[in-house]
Amino acid sequence: MVGVAVIGAGYWGPNLVRNIQATPQFHLRALCDLNVARAQEVLGRYSTVKATDSLAETLADPQIEAVAVATPAGTHLEVALAAIEAGKHVLVEKPLASSYEDGLKLVNAAEERGLVLMLDHTFCYTPVVQRLRKLVHDGELGDLQYVDSVRINLGLVQPDIDVLWDLAPHDLSILDSILPPGVTPVAVAAHGSDPINAGRACVAYLSIKLSNDAIAHAHVNWLSPTKIRTTIIGGSRRTAVWNDLDPTQPLAVYDRGVDWSENPEAKRVSYRIGDMVAPALPTGEALRAVMAEFAAAIIEGRAPLTDGRSGLRVLAQLEAASASIAAGGTFVPVNGGHL
Repeated sequence: MVGVAVIGAGYWGPNLVRNIQATPQFHLRALCDLNVARAQEVLGRYSTVKATDSLAETLADPQIEAVAVATPAGTHLEVALAAIEAGKHVLVEKPLASSYEDGLKLVNAAEERGLVLMLDHTFCYTPVVQRLRKLVHDGELGDLQYVDSVRINLGLVQPDIDVLWDLAPHDLSILDSILPPGVTPVAVAAHGSDPINAGRACVAYLSIKLSNDAIAHAHVNWLSPTKIRTTIIGGSRRTAVWNDLDPTQPLAVYDRGVDWSENPEAKRVSYRIGDMVAPALPTGEALRAVMAEFAAAIIEGRAPLTDGRSGLRVLAQLEAASASIAAGGTFVPVNGGHL
């Protein structure tokens, strides 16, 4: 069994604790948080897992081989780098770091030491996204034409990051997971607004140019009174529609679309109206699958599905989006030098 510590007992830390304890390959040995009372509360009165406020003490423990970092994004470089330098495998919450430069430091440090650096891009491990990935990669949707996603709700306005850096990593990591081989983001245009004077964008729209001339679009919003989570993936053969709030039929695949005749004598549009299929999907908690992948990557000595470089690809798009907003919404090239 791999000894693990969780760093951070705030919003997401308890979920990590629960799922690590349910993973047979892991042995949770410590929960580290500046608020020890909070850590003890998360663990429960009768837990034998150590609660501590000392990161140095946690990283010095030879029985701890891996850590899961659930601290604020601004601390990811300091905490995750200290863990890597202590020889620990690292699972870190999104985003990987607060900048592409900091994320690259983490990736290089882990690769130099032969350690696993994994992103907790939880949505990538849901049965729906795994099926979407297979549909795209197997060519069942045909050539990718567009991706459109909406992630809006009356959410928690973050004190240190805007809505792009808070919510868009979910959609960007999903996009990174499902894109077919050879198709990559090349430029991002973004627009944001702050109608409540929070000092940061609370509503934002991203447009992403892909290398195959397709476009991906994401709408993120903290201010919507209703919650909507939908993703549409349009292909030349079929279109997949994912409604994350529909527990009975989250995924539908439509054999419907628009065909264009290339006959020079009769160029015209024809509409294809076919069947809709709702694929059967397995059940299971995505975070449990995250932990299983983290354990397998450590034990098998391989890169996980959402490795450090997947985190870099998301950071590159986030930085391009922030630069685009600052430049008035123009397209900004995505940094691909280290991806």
